[in-house]
Amino acid sequence: MRLIGSYTSPFVRRVGVTLRLHGLAFTQVPYATDADATAIRGFNPLGRVPVLVLEHGEVLIDSGMIVDHLDDLVGPERALTPRAGPARRQVNRLVALALGATEKYLAAYHERNARPEAKAWPRWLERLEAQAHAGLAALDGMVGTPWCGGEAFTQTDICVTVALRAMRFDMPHLAPFGRFPGLDAIAAAAEKLDAFAATRPR
Repeated sequence: MRLIGSYTSPFVRRVGVTLRLHGLAFTQVPYATDADATAIRGFNPLGRVPVLVLEHGEVLIDSGMIVDHLDDLVGPERALTPRAGPARRQVNRLVALALGATEKYLAAYHERNARPEAKAWPRWLERLEAQAHAGLAALDGMVGTPWCGGEAFTQTDICVTVALRAMRFDMPHLAPFGRFPGLDAIAAAAEKLDAFAATRPR
C-alpha cells in the first residue's frame, strides 16, 4: 500500500499511526498539498490528503474511510473502532469532536496565515478558534484513563494526539500545556508508542 501525504497533516498522520499499530506494510509518499497539488489530484480530484492506494490499485480517500477499511483488514478483535453498539457510538462521538476541532484549527490557521492581511476577518478567525477550543474542552471533560475510553486504546486516542501535536506546532495558543490535563496525559502516553514516534512530523 502507498500512503499519499505528509505527516505534517494530522489526518495523514492519523492514517500512518493506524497502519503501524495494525502492523500493515506500506510506503509513504510525503506529498504536500501546496507544492505537490497536481500530483495529489492524480489520486484525488479534490487535491486533498490522505490518500491510500491499495495493493491492487484501488484508491481510498478521507481518513475516516481509510481507517474503517484498515479495521476491516485486521478484523473486529484488533479494530480500533468497535464494530457495533454503544461502544462504537461513543468512539465515533469522541472522534467527531477531535476531528471537528482539528478542522476548525486548520481553517483558523489558513485564515491567519494565507489570507491577505487587508482582507482578514477578525471575527471569523475568533469564531474558528473558539470552536477549536470548545471541541478540545468538551473532549477533556469526557475522556477516561489511561486512554480516552478507559482501558481500551481506540481511534479517539490517535485523533486527540495528532490534533494536539499539530495545534501546538502551528497555533500553540489554542492548546497550551495544562489547559486540557486529561488530553495532555493521553497524548503524552501515546507519543511514547513506536507508531507515533515513527510518524512524528519534523
